[in-house]
Amino acid sequence: MNKKRLFLFLASLLIIVIAVLLVTLINPTGKTISNPELKGEIRISGAWALYPMMVQWAQEFEKIYPEVKIDVSAGGAGKGATDALSGLVDIGMISREITPEEIEKGAFYIPVVTDAVFPTINENNPEIERILSTGFTKEEFSKLWISEEKVSIGEITGTDNLQSFNVYTRSDSCGAAETWAKYLEGKQEDLHGIAVYGDPGVAEAVKKDIFGVGYNNLNYAYDFNTGLPVSGIKIIPIDLNENKKIEPEEELNTKEQAINSITEGRYPSPPARELYIMTKTEFNSPTKEFVKWILTDGQEYVDETGYIQITELEINSALEKVGN
Repeated sequence: MNKKRLFLFLASLLIIVIAVLLVTLINPTGKTISNPELKGEIRISGAWALYPMMVQWAQEFEKIYPEVKIDVSAGGAGKGATDALSGLVDIGMISREITPEEIEKGAFYIPVVTDAVFPTINENNPEIERILSTGFTKEEFSKLWISEEKVSIGEITGTDNLQSFNVYTRSDSCGAAETWAKYLEGKQEDLHGIAVYGDPGVAEAVKKDIFGVGYNNLNYAYDFNTGLPVSGIKIIPIDLNENKKIEPEEELNTKEQAINSITEGRYPSPPARELYIMTKTEFNSPTKEFVKWILTDGQEYVDETGYIQITELEINSALEKVGN
């Protein structure tokens, strides 16, 4: 074999070796796998607010690491925290602040996205046009959810309509209720109303009740495809300056307006807040790799899934906390 043939043989061999390595390290998504040996099961439960985002992340991660299986279930932030701290799941989805009691029990947590709670009303309410043009003040929301007395539509809208609002709240321990209550300067147990399970449950109850009002997280208040409020409901704008007139910057007619209001700091906090993931003590493999991916490559799916990204500073701080 002369030198030219030997060179061609070695070059071909090198190309074959490189091709084999690429097939090993690159999956059908076209993204490089940092740990091709990663396998195992990740169990996740908790907040309805984070559920759609977590399902999207799980699906994308499984495409990259087909030997990792991720099970995601919703049941409220309270269940997520309890399951995580008892070791029933690897990740608890939390849509409220982590409590001192949970920290004492070893809660290890990081923020992953930003979300908000929005007051909702049946779109066929007889005073819907007036309500959308004047909004409700914080005090008026408090009358509906904190007061133990029935509140008439006329009392809020300044009309002679004596029909009472039918107020809905959450029956499950959850971040949406805790956050809404915190805005009204109370706790979830202070909220009065017809108790309904889950984010979808409250939206459905308000849709079916012409006099119904409730509250929902961003992705249950607005339709994912249209960006408009879910069919059958409207979002009650908050009259921030209490002038009984909703200004353009206070409108919440579309998801885009809602997101802009949050990112530009106009929407109150609460009910705008960060969503967290929690475990006990620390995240372990393969969960740890999944969490690091959420904070890096996984952030590209946040906007398209209808959430708001946390800041770069928060991401870097979370990555440092999770560790290598």
